[in-house]
Amino acid sequence: MPRASPLPWSPWGRPGVKTLVIAGMFVTTLWNLRCFLNLSNGSREDSKHTEPLVVLVWKWPSKQVPNVSGDVCHELYGITGCWLTTERQLLHRADVVVFPHARLQPGQDRLPKERPPGQNWVWVSLESPSNSRALAGWNQTFNWVMTYRQDSDIFIPYGKLVPNRSATMNIPAKTNLVSWVISNYHRTQKRAEVYKNLSRYLHVNVYGKANNKPLCKDCLLPMTSKSRFYLAFENSIHRDYITEKLWRNSLLAGTVPVVLGPPRANYEQFIPADSFIHVDDFNSLEELATFLKTMNSSRYRQFFAWQRRFSVKLYTDWRERICTICTTYPHLPHGRLYADLQSWFNS
Repeated sequence: MPRASPLPWSPWGRPGVKTLVIAGMFVTTLWNLRCFLNLSNGSREDSKHTEPLVVLVWKWPSKQVPNVSGDVCHELYGITGCWLTTERQLLHRADVVVFPHARLQPGQDRLPKERPPGQNWVWVSLESPSNSRALAGWNQTFNWVMTYRQDSDIFIPYGKLVPNRSATMNIPAKTNLVSWVISNYHRTQKRAEVYKNLSRYLHVNVYGKANNKPLCKDCLLPMTSKSRFYLAFENSIHRDYITEKLWRNSLLAGTVPVVLGPPRANYEQFIPADSFIHVDDFNSLEELATFLKTMNSSRYRQFFAWQRRFSVKLYTDWRERICTICTTYPHLPHGRLYADLQSWFNS
């Protein structure tokens, strides 16, 4: 019987070893393919992450709607990766939807019936709790709040002091002692009571619709700048509620604010302690009036020391405020709802 031909020599030795090596190469190929697929998926996820954040403004906060087409956040404010829109048909694509409270009063507008998964809704208000109605109707609705309150998810003050290296002071020439611009005067407001009693001891130059002396937009600052002091009286007193009456009408105009609002300590979180006068600093309004009337020039100049280090930045464009959502977005809690919006705002 002829002998069987020997198997060809193989570097792997026995056939079983070869089979194992081939199987190993197959497993390695599958692993590399898996890694490639994961990398591809990761690239797609990274690409999605780098897409612009879509912020839909359900109804613009002001009556006049500005142009929001194009990359306005980057072009105007240097904020990248942020796309604003007012087109409601893009609701399904929006990452964030903005709802200004003043434009969402009951009976005037309706919220979307459905919320796409992962979409966050923002409640926006620059008004105080005293001037915000029907808050209870929005419980369990909004993920984030955007207000003048420092503890808001998105903080939007009326103004702030920014560092300024000019190291100079600019005090406009003064022709009168005290001025006040008021459009909505209500006798029941505390500011009306304080003004009435203060005016017994000194003369206050009153402008605005309430006194039939309206000022044009470009006339306000030149007028208030002529006064040594300005009555920066808020229409209601609430934590952090410090409006343009301080930032624009007074500090930007170059006059010393006499403030009526939250406590002095709250103001000092925003501006230096020696840059303003608080009504509560005095035992009586007569004492305040005497302090204002008898102040010498040297003491008066001390109130402007802040100008050597800071300048006033006003927030007047709603586009800038809304663009800030994109800068804070990565740090905001997702999926949370405000169960009792009214309780939070009144706290």
